[in-house]
Amino acid sequence: MTQQKKLTDQQKKFAELYVYNEGRMSPGEAAFEAGYKTRPRQAASEMRNPKYFPLVVQYIGELRKEVQEKYGITFEKHLTELAKLRDDAMKKGAWAAAINAEVARGKAGGLYVDQKLVMTKNLDQLSEEELEAKMKQILDDHKSILQGVQVEYQEHPNHNDTDAKEDNHEQSSNDKD
Repeated sequence: MTQQKKLTDQQKKFAELYVYNEGRMSPGEAAFEAGYKTRPRQAASEMRNPKYFPLVVQYIGELRKEVQEKYGITFEKHLTELAKLRDDAMKKGAWAAAINAEVARGKAGGLYVDQKLVMTKNLDQLSEEELEAKMKQILDDHKSILQGVQVEYQEHPNHNDTDAKEDNHEQSSNDKD
């Protein structure tokens, strides 16, 4: 796929339908309504992939931010409201309905994103080097949506301890000789 310099009208329509109808319309339905008549689910999937369509993903993010600002939904307010509902509902004994309503409010504000992880290999089976390579690959694959986000890499605490232990073991062996 070639990188585009700007969004097409069809891509804009998809992003707007997708964001403004979240929870009421599937991504495939949004793509179909936007004009992707053949294989709309595949088109929706590809357009939400920053590797193929970074501009569409960025536009979706901007629309979600706009919706959050318009309706005053922020992470902090969301948590505060959940805490208030929890407290009020516990007093009345009807907490499930109140929390479900707030979760729906959060979904409408774009705070929740459905994600699926398909694993072909158990992470427990990967070596430390393989895990580090996988993390670097993930960062590279998503650098277009991570622009401006500071990512810190922290060395595993046991990584250098092993070398130090081996050095101490060699020294104590030499001391015995």
